[in-house]
Parts: sequence; structure tokens; C-alpha cells
Amino acid sequence: MEVDPPKGSKLVTVEKSASTKQQKAIISPNWKFADMGIGGLDEEFSAIFRRAFASRLFPPAVVERLGIKHVKGMLLYGPPGTGKTLIARQIGKMLAGKEPKVVNGPEILNKYVGASEENIRKLFEEAELDYAEHKEQADLHIIIFDEIDAICKQRGSTRSGTGVHDTVVNQLLSKIDGVNSPNNILVIGMTNRKDMIDSALLRPGRLEVHVEIGLPDLEGRVQILNIHTAKMRMHGYLAKDVDIGRLGELTKNFSGAEIEGLVKSAASYALYGSIDVTSKDGSVPKPTDLKNIQITMEAFLRALSEVKPAFGVSEDELKTLLRQGDLIDYGDDYKQLVKTGQTLIRQVQHSEQTPLLSMLLEGPEGSGKTCLAAKLAMDSGFPYVKLITPENFVGEDERQKCMEINKIFEDAYKSPLSLIILDNIERLLEYVPIGPRLSNQVLQTLIVLVKKLPPHEGRKVMIIGTTGNPSILEDMQLRQAFNVQLSVKQLSKPDQVRKVFKSWNVEVDPKELEAIATSCPFPIGIKQLLMVIEMARQGLDGKHQAVTFSKFKDCLDSAGLSRRRRAADYDDDFGSSSIKDH
Repeated sequence: MEVDPPKGSKLVTVEKSASTKQQKAIISPNWKFADMGIGGLDEEFSAIFRRAFASRLFPPAVVERLGIKHVKGMLLYGPPGTGKTLIARQIGKMLAGKEPKVVNGPEILNKYVGASEENIRKLFEEAELDYAEHKEQADLHIIIFDEIDAICKQRGSTRSGTGVHDTVVNQLLSKIDGVNSPNNILVIGMTNRKDMIDSALLRPGRLEVHVEIGLPDLEGRVQILNIHTAKMRMHGYLAKDVDIGRLGELTKNFSGAEIEGLVKSAASYALYGSIDVTSKDGSVPKPTDLKNIQITMEAFLRALSEVKPAFGVSEDELKTLLRQGDLIDYGDDYKQLVKTGQTLIRQVQHSEQTPLLSMLLEGPEGSGKTCLAAKLAMDSGFPYVKLITPENFVGEDERQKCMEINKIFEDAYKSPLSLIILDNIERLLEYVPIGPRLSNQVLQTLIVLVKKLPPHEGRKVMIIGTTGNPSILEDMQLRQAFNVQLSVKQLSKPDQVRKVFKSWNVEVDPKELEAIATSCPFPIGIKQLLMVIEMARQGLDGKHQAVTFSKFKDCLDSAGLSRRRRAADYDDDFGSSSIKDH
């Protein structure tokens, strides 16, 4: 049954010849998604295809009736090595017709006045001529800018007298979205510094589609591993004991490029094992067994110790802090601290309501705050763990320090689970009691970052800070920025000293141990106690010997720790732990 339109209404009609006119195919007829080799980026590629290419598959008349325009630009951004360039290359293979023009951002710049802008115009010249002749039936022209941040910096941000960056941005804007800009272009920009690009270039009508190419998840890492081991498996070089699923679990926070590097490293171990390097006649080493080359799971595990992710765990730094003996179970206080820390870590891992949680460990010097933070970080299993310590910034000015601290936090937001340790905060702030002197710029940076929620949904961050002077942080209003404050106390009981000796397997006579435990100058930091014990067990031959009371007392005197200190001196700063609402 046909219904007449209301009186006065106008129907938008399209000639039958226009609606049925042969649409020029933009997708190659031989293209298959399975052949693209883009592991872990299915969702991102689907978003790109939907936004940039779906409308171009329909006849121009349909698009005109919808009243929409084709997308002319997109920006792929994310950490290095995550597959931005790979996606751009595969888009070129997917399309029929014109070969994409690929240009690196710095190649556009030229020392001669006006030459940089002319290079931009030349990139669009062919597309403009094609559109002038064929209009909507013109071929799609794709222009790919790698490292686009090199030429499209925020206008006015550079101090160059020529202002060449500003004019290049203006020229690019006019070509993409100017009065006479063609409708058959697609500009793809790639960068890992989206924050540097001029904001006018990112609005709708220009590079309007922003797709983050992030670190692959477990499923994506398995896909990437399968892609890079496909030929090995096909030709029988991949051993049967290689568990791709297990390798996917072991490569947390690996980018696609780093996974490729891992496969290369594993292959190098297998190839090196098939080379005879012991030739006696001085000849060049040659492969001995070409048919039986096998890349085993052991080779991959060895490669994991060699290839480290840029957005991974500061494992070497944390292991340096966790030297044998630094983490000693000295009683209920230690167990309670570890239990509370682990509970907070589980909360970040599993609670959807806790995208950010910060904890401050307070205690006198030598009480084991940094080691406790390192232990909690190593045991957390978080794929991104970074240590921010004053030693990292020796000789740097305030601005450099703030930029590096901010970069670590920005990197943390790219990982699903991240943990950052702010060690010795008062030293990070350059605080000294004489004056007093502190870096207000670094202070304000830390206050903002400790309280800043991850900008991306599904990302979670935990921050662990350590301080030996919480009252100073209270005055700076930095202590209040942490959700939880825990007091790490010094040893104050003979029973704690006995447990330290027992946990460290120190050779000592029970009577001597009792004398040591009862005469130990309390309070004493666990690091100080361990140092004195190590001094007392050193023999003349370099080997450990039994610790005696007299030797222990002599070492206390040598270390300047024999004078007893009252625990009340520290009560003001390290009385009790407190937990604020979070």
C-alpha cells in the first residue's frame, strides 16, 4: 500500500541512472582480512574501516541523500612499535587503484622559503586533478604521514624566526578542509606524541578519526606470536614443546615490535646452536646441521631474559633493592604491613570502583620502607612497574625532572595495570631543613599526578610513596594526596632481634643471642641491624663466622649505634597508620 506524502512536503529524488550507476570499487577483489597479518588490532582496524571506508563503498547518490561527507583524515597514535605503520601499510594493500603516498614528516621540511609548503601542495596535486576531471567517480587518493608531529606542532609553540612549522600546518589545513579541497582524499597521520599536534588539525573535517593503537592484550599477543612463527611452523622449525599461549602470558606489556624481536632472539639461539664455532684450522664458522634446526621453548625463555618491554617492569632496579636479607620477617608488625599492602594491590586489580589508589609508607631512615615497596611491586604481578628515585635525576633541573616524572605517569596510563614507586619523596622535592629549600615545581607536579585518575577507561594505577619525614609532607599538603598512610616502625623488642637472626640463618650461640637481643639499642632500623650483624660475622679469612656478644657490641660502637635512642623521639612522626576514605 502506497502512502501519498503530506501536502507541501518535498521528496528528495535521485535519478535511477545515478543510483544505479556503476560504483568504482575501492577494495581490492583479492583482499582477505586473514592475510593482513595485523595481530591484536582487529577492533582498531574495524573502527578505521567503519569510519573511513564504509561510506565509500556506497554509490555517491546514497551518500548525498544521507547528507554526509566522507572522512578525509584520521590519526593513529600510541606507543612506539604497536603497529601504527603496519596498519597504514595494510590499508594500502587492501585498496584498489592508486598506490598510497607515504611520506615521513621531517622529509617535508626544506631550508628554502616556501619549499616546505610546496612539498605539501605536490602531495595533493594528483588527487585534485583527478577530482576535477571525474568528480565523485575519481579514485581514492591516500596520503600517509609518518611522524606527523614533526611538521604539525602547535602553532606558536616553536621559536624559529622563519615560522615554517606554522605555515606548513596552515597549508595542510587548507588542502584537507579548504574551500576547494577535493573529496577523494584520505590523510592518515601517525604519531606517538598526539599532545604535540596542533589542535585545529584534530577537529572534525580534518584528522577527525582518532584511533589509539595501544599495547596488545593477551589475545592480541597470541595472534602476533602466531603471525611471526607461522613460517617456522610451516617448515618444521618450531619445536612441538613451544606453548604460544604460555608465551602470550609471559609477554605482558610487549608491543608488536618487541614480540617480533623476541621471536628473532629465540631464533638466534637455535641458529647459533647449529654453528660450529670451534674450527681448529681458523676457517670461518659454518652451519653444521641445516635440517634439524629447532626453535624450542627453552630458546624463547632465554630470549625473554634478553628482550625487555619498554613499558615493562624495572626489574633490575627492584632486584637491587631486594638484596638478600633486606626483607626479614621480624614479627607481627612486618606481617601486618605486607598484608595491608597486598590487600590494597588486590583492590586495584579486581575492583571496578578503584582506578587509582595511592599509599604512603612512613618511617625513619633504615626502617625498610623502600624494600617493602619493592617487594609489594615485584609480588603484584603488574605488567608495568616503574621506580622513581632521586638517583635518576642527579644533575637535572626542575623542568627536566617534572617532564620525566610526567612521562612515566603517561606511560603508566597506556598499560591496563600499573604501579609507580615514588621513593624518598623529600629528596625528590630537594627539601633541606636549612633555609628551607624545596622545588615547588616538582611538588605541584607530584600533587597533581598522585591525585590524577587514569584518562582511559579500564586503566588502573597504584602509587606507593616512601618518606622519612611525613610532618614535612603534611605541611606541603602532599601527604594528604595519598589515600593510605602506613607507618613502618623500627625494631623495638628483643624478640624481633631474635627473629631477624633466625630468619637470616646467622650462626650464634643461644646464650650469646640472648645477650645481644636484650642489650640491643632500641629503637633500631632493620637495615642498621643487618649491617651490624654482617660486620660481626666477618672472619679474617673472608668467610662467615659465629657472632658473639662482644664482637656484636664492638661493631655497634664502630657504627655509632651503641647509644640507646628512645622510641618516644619518633612518636610524633611515626605513631600509627591511618587510612583515609578513597
